[in-house]
Amino acid sequence: MAATSEQGTGGTRQAVLSDGGLVLFRVAGVPVLLAPSWWVGSLIVVVLYAPLVGRLLPDASTGTSWLLAGAFALLLGLSVLAHELGHCLVALRLGIPVRRLRLFLLGGLSEVARTPKRPGDEGLVAAAGPAVSLLLGGFCGLLMFAVPADGAVWLLIGECAVANLAVGVFNLLPGLPLDGGRLVRAGVWAVTGIRAKGTRAAVAGGAVVAAGLLVWALWGLATASPDRWLRLGVCVVTAWFVILGARSELAAEARRTWPEGLVLGELVRPVLQLPAESPVSDALAASAGRGVVLVRADGVAAGLLDEGAATN
Repeated sequence: MAATSEQGTGGTRQAVLSDGGLVLFRVAGVPVLLAPSWWVGSLIVVVLYAPLVGRLLPDASTGTSWLLAGAFALLLGLSVLAHELGHCLVALRLGIPVRRLRLFLLGGLSEVARTPKRPGDEGLVAAAGPAVSLLLGGFCGLLMFAVPADGAVWLLIGECAVANLAVGVFNLLPGLPLDGGRLVRAGVWAVTGIRAKGTRAAVAGGAVVAAGLLVWALWGLATASPDRWLRLGVCVVTAWFVILGARSELAAEARRTWPEGLVLGELVRPVLQLPAESPVSDALAASAGRGVVLVRADGVAAGLLDEGAATN
């Protein structure tokens, strides 16, 4: 993700990013942004969920069904926000800067300014989000037993339980870019001492997750499941997201890692030391294609000769 700057004062809400994100508020200095695609995803959730509300509450009016569907979309968004705040606050506690927290079509993303330096830190940050989601889901699930199981309040609490449990369980699937994939990477990294091996294992897990989603979608088509077309659409989009995210993680790891077997000695070239007061013509004549390091009288390097500037 490309880094972008945010501006804003006095708690005002304004579109400040090139991608159109809206700053909702800040947590410990970290901006929380709402991408335009979040509204699209929420609208889809409302349209698909309203008929289900009508079946769960037969006595509810059409307007009530739509209101409860809208409440579910909002609760789902708040569940994702709580999940991402878990990541964000743990990362900050470990001294890892967080650039921003963003909610978008397929969920949320906490963008850290650098990768964790230790596998333990990676694992803690990755586990924080699902832990928050599962705790909230479990609490709401228990709360359902405290209210009558035939009204809108019970349904809203159930919606909150389902939303948090779904967010937590899905993110624990063992493949990048999901949190479960980051836990896999942290584990392999801790055992082998090599982060790149952990990334490759977690990317392979991402491929398995994407394949599993597609198989489940095709199974729905083969068995003429009532939700087959919805399942197909959701699974294809989610699998696409997982594949792109895994490829991005692999590319980032390749940029971060030295090629295997490469040693520093293969990357150096001979240099010539000359007094800093040497004439430019003498330095160029003596260099013979080598780098020229200019040193002071006490032997401390003063700088590297810029041959391009010296010959112009």
